[in-house]
Parts: sequence; C-alpha cells; structure tokens
Amino acid sequence: MTMTRSTSPFRQLVLASRPLSWINTAFPFAAAYLLTTRQVDLTLVVGTIYFLVPYNLAMYGINDVFDYESDLRNPRKGGAEGAMLDRGMHRRTLIAAAVTNIPFLIYLVAVGSPLSWLVLAVSVFAVLAYSVKGLRFKEIPFLDSVTSSTHFVSPALYGLVLAGAVFTPQLAAVLVAFFLWGIGSHAFGAVQDVVPDREGGIASIATALGARATTRFAIAAWALAGVAMLFTAWPGPLAAVLAVPYIVAAAPFWRVTDEDSASANRGWRRFLWINYACGFLVTMLLILYAAITR
Repeated sequence: MTMTRSTSPFRQLVLASRPLSWINTAFPFAAAYLLTTRQVDLTLVVGTIYFLVPYNLAMYGINDVFDYESDLRNPRKGGAEGAMLDRGMHRRTLIAAAVTNIPFLIYLVAVGSPLSWLVLAVSVFAVLAYSVKGLRFKEIPFLDSVTSSTHFVSPALYGLVLAGAVFTPQLAAVLVAFFLWGIGSHAFGAVQDVVPDREGGIASIATALGARATTRFAIAAWALAGVAMLFTAWPGPLAAVLAVPYIVAAAPFWRVTDEDSASANRGWRRFLWINYACGFLVTMLLILYAAITR
C-alpha cells in the first residue's frame, strides 16, 4: 500500500480531495447553470471552482479523517482511490476544508435565493453527515448510498435552482436518472470493501446485503437510470445506452461472494475510466441539446 504520509502536507491534501473525482461534482453544476443561463458569468466561475476542489476536499478529506482507523485495514487506501493521511494531518485537513469552503459558500449565499440556500445547505449537510461522528450516514445501510448520490446530484440541482431553471417532467427525469446512477455507483463501490468494513465494524449497504446482492442492486439501479433517461427531452433518450457500460463492468461480479468481494475492485477501476468516457459522451449530448434549443 502506498502511504501518503511520506509526502508533503499539500500533496496529502490534494490526494485527500480525490482529483480523479473533481469533475464528477464540478461538471454537473457547471452544465446545469450554463444550460439554464446560456452565459458565462462570475457566479458560474465561482460555483464551478467551488464544486471542483473545495467541495471535494471537504467531502473526501473529512471522510479520510474520520475513517482513519478502518482505512488502515483497507489495502485500497493510500492513493487515487483514497488517501491515507498521516494522523498529524487530520487537524490540518479539517482546517483546510473549512478555510477553502467558507469563502465560496459566503459568495454563493450572497448571490442566491432562499430556495438555492436550502439546496446548498442540503448539499453541504450531506457532505458532513456522511462522515462526522454523531451522524455517520455512511454507516447506515441504504442511507449511505442515498447520501453519496446526493453528493453528486445536489450540485446539479443547485446549479438549476441558482440559475432560475423551470422544472419540467423531462428535467425531473434527468435528475432521477442521475440520482439512480449515484446510488448504483456507491453500492458497487462498497462491494470491494465488505471484508475490511466488517473487520473495522463499519456497516454499509454491502455489509448489510452482502457482496452478491449489492452488485445486483447496483446493476438494477443503473438499468433504471437508463430507463429514466428515455423520458427526457431529446436528445436525452440517447443517453439511456450509457447505462450499458456500467452494467457490463459490474456483470462479471454477479455471483461474487463476500469472501471474494475484493475482486470487485477490478470492476471499480473500470468504472472510474467508464465515467470519463461517458462524461465525454454526455458533454456531446449537452452541446447538441444547447444547439437545438437556443
């Protein structure tokens, strides 16, 4: 296991923010806001930067601090899939998360409306509630997947509300599909950690259902996400096929056992790259949508 403790404090903070996942929160906000306003302004830039780095530092950095003991038992931790912060970095990480988040939040509240404040508050609460002691939603099966999905869908919803979008059934279908994708993604990601989570006394959707049932649950969630996209405005239905690569990545683990659950990491690594490929295709569809609706 590659330990981050031998690296500089700054590098540890960067690793803790999961650079591979930055785009997963910044893009939904930026796309939602830009497609609604059809203009680049200061709020778009500030919001995108916020959801690109500070938001992820808070989400993942706080998680790494409070999951330190269990992460010590997890062979995946210590790199792109999760930082292994030196214990002496814990306080610095929490301070860095606060210092980098608060200025952006002040600005976003200042330019927003009461409804946007509510959505932003839910988004930030979900980030904190997932990991901090006293809440630890990540240890409540099913709520863990719902909260994790909220981490990614709420920036999009916030961008829509902040920009004054008109909510239609088709737009709701997009958000439902995105939410189902997030639930499935978290559930499948939890499969590979069944053994270390149980050894560390941590509950999750995967420790509750077992590796096999959780894999099937994730595949079902992705399939339903694809179905939901069929009810979106054109060219949204074309995105229904993007559920297929995720299902294909998880399908080899349809019969995975709890004892062999770590093998699902192979599928998870494919998932990370599939995200980039599908993200590119979603971008192309959004550009097409912008062109035919301008």
